[in-house]
Amino acid sequence: MAPAGLLVTGASFAAFRGLHWGLQLLPTPGSAAQDRWKWRNICVSLVHSLLSGAGALLGLSLYPQMAADPIHGHPPWALVLVAVSVGYFLADGADMLWNQTLGQAWELLCHHLVVVSCLSTAILSGHYVGFSVVSLLLELNSTCLHLRKLLLLSRQAPSLVFSVTSWATLATLALFRLVPLGWMSLWLIRQHHQVPLALVILGGTGLVTVGAMSITLGVRILVSDVLQSRPHPSIPGQKETRDSRTCCDGELVTRDGSTLSLKD
Repeated sequence: MAPAGLLVTGASFAAFRGLHWGLQLLPTPGSAAQDRWKWRNICVSLVHSLLSGAGALLGLSLYPQMAADPIHGHPPWALVLVAVSVGYFLADGADMLWNQTLGQAWELLCHHLVVVSCLSTAILSGHYVGFSVVSLLLELNSTCLHLRKLLLLSRQAPSLVFSVTSWATLATLALFRLVPLGWMSLWLIRQHHQVPLALVILGGTGLVTVGAMSITLGVRILVSDVLQSRPHPSIPGQKETRDSRTCCDGELVTRDGSTLSLKD
C-alpha cells in the first residue's frame, strides 16, 4: 500500500503545484487584482475541496463499510482519495511558504502539519483509511468557505449571493464539520483499546485542533455575516460604505487572519 500511496501523493503534489502555476496565466478579476496570489490560492483550494468532499460523500454512500469498520474496511480507491488530499496539503503549504512570511502562515502551516500527519498514517499503514475518508467530509464545508472568501475578494458582499453562501457555510459547518468531528472523537474514545497509544494521541490532537478552529470559525462567521449585518441605527458622523464593510469582513477571512482561514 505504501509505495502506491506515496506515488499518488507525489503526483497530487505536482498536479496542484502545476495548477497554482497555471492560474498565473489566467486573468484575475479586477476587484481582486490587489491580491492575485490569494485569489489563485483559494481557487486551487476550492478545486481540492470539491474533489475530496464530493469523493468522500459518494464513497461513504456507496461503501458504508468504511464507517462501520474505519480501520480495515475500505476499497482500494479510498486510499487514492486520501493520498490526493495529502498531496494537496503539501502543495498548499509549499505555496504559502513561497508567497508569505512564516509569521503570516504559521497557524495554517501547523494545521496542515497536523492534518498531513494524521492522513499519512493511513497511507503508510494501509489502515484507518475509512476514518480518514470520514474526515474528508469536512471539505464539503470548506467548499462553502472558499466560495465565501472569493466573494469577499471580488467585493460581492453584501449581496444575495453572499448571504446565501454565508448561510450555506454555517449549515455545512454544522452538518459536515462538527458532526463528523464529533463522530470521530466518539469512535476514538470508544475504540482506544484497538488503536496504538501514539495514534490515539495523534488523532486526539488533530481532532482537538480542528474542532477548536471550527467552533471559532463558526462563531466569527455568525457574528460578521449574520449579527453585524442586521440593520442598526447609524451613528451621526459615521458612514459605512460597501467597500469598507467588505474590507472589514475580508480581514476576518483572509489568509493573513489565520484564525478564520481554516483548510481541511
